Amino acid sequence: MADIKIDGKLFQERINHFVNAWKADKRAGDAVFGGASSIVINMGKVEESPEFQKNNAMHFWLLGYEFPTTLIVITTDTLYVVTTAKKAKHLEQLKGGRFPIEILVRGKDAAANEKQFVKIAEIINSAGKKVGVLPKDRTSGPFIDEWKKVFADKCKDTTEEVDISAALSTAAFSVKDETELRAMRAASKACVALMTPFFLDQMSDVLDQEKKVKHSALAHKVDSKLDDEKWWKAVELPNKQRLPSDFDPASLDWYMGPAVQSGGKYDLKFQTESTGDNLHPGVIIAGMGLRYKSYCSSIARTYLVDPNKTQESTYKLLYAVHNMVLKEIKDGVVAKDVYSRALGYIKSRKPELEKHFLKNVGAGIGIESKDPTLVLNGKNARTLKDGMTLCVTTGFTDIENPSPKDKLSKTYSLVLTDTIRVTNSDPVVFTGDAPTDLDATSFFFKDDEEMQPTPKKEKKDSRVGAVATKNITSTRLRSERTAQVDEDQEKRRREHQKELALKKQKEGMARFAESTSGQDGAEVKKFKKFESYKRDNQMPLKVKNLEILVDQKNHTIVLPVMGRPVPFHIHTIKNASKNDEGEWSYLRINFLSPGQGVGRKDDQPFEDASAQFVRSLTFRSRDGDRYEEIAAQISSMKKEATKKEQEKKDMEDVVEQEKLVEIRNRRPPVMDNVFIRPAMEGKRVPGKVEIHQNGIRYQSPLNTQQRVDVLFSNIRHLFFQPCAHELIVIIHLHLKDPIIIGNKKKTKDVQFYREATDIQFDETGNRKRKYRHGDEDEFEQEQEDRRHRAELDRQFKNFADKIAEAGKNEGVEVDMPLRELGFNGVPFRSNVTIQPTTDCLIQITEPPFFVVTLDDIEIAHLERVQFGLKNFDLVFVFKDFSRPPAHVNTIPVESLEDVKEWLDSSDIAYTEGPLNLNWPTIMKTVTADTHQFFVDGGWSFLQNESDDEGEEEEEEESNFEIDESELEEASESSEDDSDFDSNASDEASEEGSDDDDEGEDWDELETKAKRKDRESGHDDEDRSRGKKRRH
Repeated sequence: MADIKIDGKLFQERINHFVNAWKADKRAGDAVFGGASSIVINMGKVEESPEFQKNNAMHFWLLGYEFPTTLIVITTDTLYVVTTAKKAKHLEQLKGGRFPIEILVRGKDAAANEKQFVKIAEIINSAGKKVGVLPKDRTSGPFIDEWKKVFADKCKDTTEEVDISAALSTAAFSVKDETELRAMRAASKACVALMTPFFLDQMSDVLDQEKKVKHSALAHKVDSKLDDEKWWKAVELPNKQRLPSDFDPASLDWYMGPAVQSGGKYDLKFQTESTGDNLHPGVIIAGMGLRYKSYCSSIARTYLVDPNKTQESTYKLLYAVHNMVLKEIKDGVVAKDVYSRALGYIKSRKPELEKHFLKNVGAGIGIESKDPTLVLNGKNARTLKDGMTLCVTTGFTDIENPSPKDKLSKTYSLVLTDTIRVTNSDPVVFTGDAPTDLDATSFFFKDDEEMQPTPKKEKKDSRVGAVATKNITSTRLRSERTAQVDEDQEKRRREHQKELALKKQKEGMARFAESTSGQDGAEVKKFKKFESYKRDNQMPLKVKNLEILVDQKNHTIVLPVMGRPVPFHIHTIKNASKNDEGEWSYLRINFLSPGQGVGRKDDQPFEDASAQFVRSLTFRSRDGDRYEEIAAQISSMKKEATKKEQEKKDMEDVVEQEKLVEIRNRRPPVMDNVFIRPAMEGKRVPGKVEIHQNGIRYQSPLNTQQRVDVLFSNIRHLFFQPCAHELIVIIHLHLKDPIIIGNKKKTKDVQFYREATDIQFDETGNRKRKYRHGDEDEFEQEQEDRRHRAELDRQFKNFADKIAEAGKNEGVEVDMPLRELGFNGVPFRSNVTIQPTTDCLIQITEPPFFVVTLDDIEIAHLERVQFGLKNFDLVFVFKDFSRPPAHVNTIPVESLEDVKEWLDSSDIAYTEGPLNLNWPTIMKTVTADTHQFFVDGGWSFLQNESDDEGEEEEEEESNFEIDESELEEASESSEDDSDFDSNASDEASEEGSDDDDEGEDWDELETKAKRKDRESGHDDEDRSRGKKRRH
């Protein structure tokens, strides 16, 4: 006991707290302490298997250690201790505190020892008629026998014994202070670490490899980890956290278990040791309890291996009851009410399970593994208080299995145990990191067999979606269609587009019913203020020299102005320059200020409109080299500050994802040998993709820390693109919020791909070609390539379906591009094939990726649509007007009809025009006052131009629809007249050509013209109508 160090301060705090509660109870009517005037805590000899009781607990609570053969008597004003000389040495340090302590040292003289006990008996008698004792505590030894004899002689007739077990629990043990809570949290984390991941991994390995391992052997493996300090330092908890840095494994000890039970034999009190029976793959229960620095924590979990529907339903009920009990526990709740509500819940859901439910749902825990005065049963009227710690246990015992798979599965039990802390609201679950939901505790080793038929699902989805089936035609080129079909389609599209435009206008008026000036417009800029130093003493010491000082640490330049050092933050400085004139060098520092220049940074309002700003400061010196250095430092600091500001701005929309919950009870679905884009740092090597409970993980083989986690809740679109007509097969994730990959790579798109071609062979000089003639090997290679591509498509499609199935609760669905509706364009710099899907327009073959969600589109505008141009542009304006429009440039004009048809069939309003528009200016006008924009007609300014052009074309076409046989001649005549009337240069050229052609005069020409008119069937009325049309 040489290493014993008793915390005197903590002792004084706790004994004073205890006595004050005792005195308060006396004033309130002795409801808790039962009127006791003195309290006896008796401890005998140490037993081989010590059992923690109230007497042990009082020793640990006050002293931090257990002192055998020691008698403690507490009155309201003094604490008396009778113990041996060695123990007395450690207790001497407690003297002299606020609460007095008197130590009586026992020796070898029996008469002197008896006198000490007599003195204590007299103190008890003088204190009052009632003495508090612990009648249920079992302790023995000569020391105890001697005390009992003296107590019976001196106090039996004069005092009344009162049980103070509940009083010690209420005033001392139940409500924990921060020191106690820290120890319990550490004990709970140790329990979680041994349960999940260690026991779970060991059990999974046994089940996965179908080993025959005894319960006792599995429990021994868990037990052996208690002394493995290296394991405790390296172990990682389920939430990716580690144990506290000051965690001491040497302070750990078992108080329960570890216990492993299966095969129909269950003891939910965990009072029996693990049996020698083999682990049975059915219902497996594991429970354990640890003590850390004298404070206990326990945990128990039930694992289901290939459960049937009844077992799953029963476990779901237990899980619901367990969570309901946790929610019911809070400050002010009576213990019996918690149990009654749990029992009532079971009666309302499955009354047949009431008889199988445990007789209590837990008890107090701390120094005692179970506080018998704080049991959560149907009779205990004790009130729960903030700071109490409980071991909550819910379970069903000996339930009959309606469909057992073998004789050991006829009956089963279920249990869940957690250690919690009571608060004013929901409790803190110390062992909550070990999951309890059905998905995390169920093992299915028949997954692979059950998932084989899934490829049949491919036939269910036609993948047409928003594009109507009737619009997907076998002919995609305009040249392959008849003129009549084009006219009908164009007429239908115009009518549909007018409806869509009217609908957009109504939606805009409804969305922006009130003026939005200054709200949805551009962000109102404010004059930014920066603070270099909060106090004068934070400035560098060198400022006393009144010289120009560049403070890199605080991003500040200190300048001497009027004999004083004045700091200027780097963000207030525009630039600095150095010039030489003669023997003098000049340093000019320009500042940023409102009204400066005509750039975008010009509109920086200031609160005081009459304020004046210093635009620049100029210093001169003969030391030109120093000025050169200062100017370079300022420029460097300015660049660094601008870079950091830009990085900060870029990271604003990055949302930190929740933690990925890994699948540990079975092998997660995996796809190997895939690459990721954006690429990870380092060497380009293929990794693997795993599907877990709430997301997917890409793991690089180079480093375990090189991984990318994407949660299902952050996936907006999931695309599968086969390798037909492509060199790679792709699974692409388009995210709701960007994430960081590798070294600060921000992205909203994560892609997994594999190359579809194998180029690691020599096509011209391989071994086969030396002995073969003809193209047989080439045919074989082509067939093998087709089989390889088909297999890749099947693997990636199945894995994409598995991702969608796992993320169905978050609305994740597989989408595929419709290549037959694709068109070429330039969304960024390179010309690529852009393909529609059910919900999007995408290009995911090469980065940068292009993904536009159709639901986000407000309107589409076709630019440079005019006769003679080979290409046109497509612009998407989004419903979020603060988002810049997306451009797809240089689309071949041959795709114009296809693009119009796709936009119309997808219910996207579109307009067209001959010129490129200045979209930043347009969007600035829209966002300045969106309400007024829609009041003024909204997007009709784009539609009007398109409608006017269309109406002119329709008029011309209608006037020429005379007869099919005469259509060509009439159109030529119209073109001749139009050219003659409108172009003087053409007229002059025609005159020159007529003079050369046989020298006909005006009369002859007029006669020929009349003859042609008669032959073509035009009368004067028709010509006059044509002239009116041309005017």
